[in-house]
Amino acid sequence: MKYLHKNKLWLGICVFFLVSFYAYAGLLMQGASMQQIMYLDLLLFVTLALAAGADAFLYYKRQAVRKQLLCCDYVICREPGLCEDVEAEVAEHDVRILESQLKEQFDLNCDLQDYIAAWCHEVKLPLSASMLMNEKIMDAALQTAQKEQLEKIRQQLNGALSGCRVQSSLFDLKICAADLMACVKEAIHQNQFFLIKNRFELILRVEPVFVYTDPVWFVYVLDQLIQNAVKYATQTPVLQIQSIQTDGQIVLVVEDHGEGIQKSDIRRIFERGYTGHGHHDGKYKSTGMGLYLAAVILERLGHTITVESEYGVFTRFSISLCESQSDERHRDTARHRPQARS
Repeated sequence: MKYLHKNKLWLGICVFFLVSFYAYAGLLMQGASMQQIMYLDLLLFVTLALAAGADAFLYYKRQAVRKQLLCCDYVICREPGLCEDVEAEVAEHDVRILESQLKEQFDLNCDLQDYIAAWCHEVKLPLSASMLMNEKIMDAALQTAQKEQLEKIRQQLNGALSGCRVQSSLFDLKICAADLMACVKEAIHQNQFFLIKNRFELILRVEPVFVYTDPVWFVYVLDQLIQNAVKYATQTPVLQIQSIQTDGQIVLVVEDHGEGIQKSDIRRIFERGYTGHGHHDGKYKSTGMGLYLAAVILERLGHTITVESEYGVFTRFSISLCESQSDERHRDTARHRPQARS
């Protein structure tokens, strides 16, 4: 019945053709006998019946293949044996399969992120114990060398943990009025071992202001910028952090007089996994994830970051933030804090 309903127009044309032929034979072929006309009608009917039967056979065969394919648990849009009249059903089937695969992969990624986050928290316990044990080492050179490696492990753990949180669907943000100087000092404190070890000249010219941001994530961004300054430092390293205040805007500038960035790389440094063309004398193996995560975090915080650099001279990152105008008491307190320079 489905075949008849689907091909009713074609069958109607065939019937009309038969009637027309019979009328032509009966009215215009007056010399022909009834037997001859009936014989021609029979031949025409048999021919059309065979054609219709073959077409119906192929139709039901395609329908059987379609039903079989629609029961599969994989994408079937490129499978042979599908006709054009089932494109909608095939599309619905493939979308359902792809959604199922995407959900399955998403769940696996979430489980992996949870596992990595839990692993990072567990590893922090023996790491903290190792740092305490390091303080008891009497050999100063050995103590410094071991502490440097422990600090590197701590940075990698924090980076992995933050990376899991940033790429999670539940990215926790707590935007509030944050003390800009406190955020800068916290980031410097987290990198103080490497700044002291590499004899950095540290220049702080940060205004006593409050800005709208998430302090935890903003400190992580500053931590990444300071780590880059340490990695690519020269013989006379300088790290300068200053704030520039405009109408309702605060621009925090983090500048180092280090290796710099080549012109061919500067447009791509915030891309995921991009490491540039510098080899860094083999001291560091860059992953290209630090600045990528920093850019992602700043975008979600509503901040913007730009970079300027002259290769072999300096690198300057500028972060634009919104100044907080709501907490006058905190602003007055912050104005009396001395600026730091070391």
